Amino acid sequence: MWQAVRTQLHPKGLEIVTVALDVDIEAARPLVEAAKPEHPSLIDTAHVVDEMFGIVNVPNGVWIDEDGMIVRPAEPAFPGKNPVMDQLRNVDPSTVPPEVAEILAEVKKIKTDPDAYFAMVLDWVEQGADSRHALSPDEVIRRAMPREDDEALAAAHFELGEHLHQAGDHAAAIPHWRESHARFPSNWTYKRQAWELEDPMRQGRSEAYDGSWFDDVKKIGAENYYPPLVP
Repeated sequence: MWQAVRTQLHPKGLEIVTVALDVDIEAARPLVEAAKPEHPSLIDTAHVVDEMFGIVNVPNGVWIDEDGMIVRPAEPAFPGKNPVMDQLRNVDPSTVPPEVAEILAEVKKIKTDPDAYFAMVLDWVEQGADSRHALSPDEVIRRAMPREDDEALAAAHFELGEHLHQAGDHAAAIPHWRESHARFPSNWTYKRQAWELEDPMRQGRSEAYDGSWFDDVKKIGAENYYPPLVP
């Protein structure tokens, strides 16, 4: 969907840079190649953009103007219909195992507003700094997620886990990733990355972690999985 946005708006001056958050480059590569991106498409194995921009879930977007200034901090970014989500929502629950049907029921409750988000992007491209969606520096700071001590320690533990995993000691990475979850429970990128390595399809329950995608989403309510879009 980002390639479609780029095709439409690049002639007007917009450049897209997509970043996949995955410690396993080869796991992300097929998705990047299938999209056939004409824009820079990167794979962040250390989740550096989490630390730099305060991203806690995907997809998130950050708007940066021609002068390198952030004019919108990290927020849910759906510029169009997500075919994967639409496919999951259209599955007949009676045709799948009960545990999968439970997950699909939660997926259907997730709220996004792709039409509104694309309209915001389009207005910014056309109006530039005069767009009401291009925020002032003070408002960017106000909306940005602060980095408290626990969040900073969570980032450090996640990075240690990533280093150990890449070094071939996955078991040693797990305690650090568990600690990152405990210190920053609202960071879904940390949790989903760890769950994905244990259960690539469902990010389900495992002996390695206390939570799973389904269990943690149920706790907060799937309708709260993404915060509402604030123009």
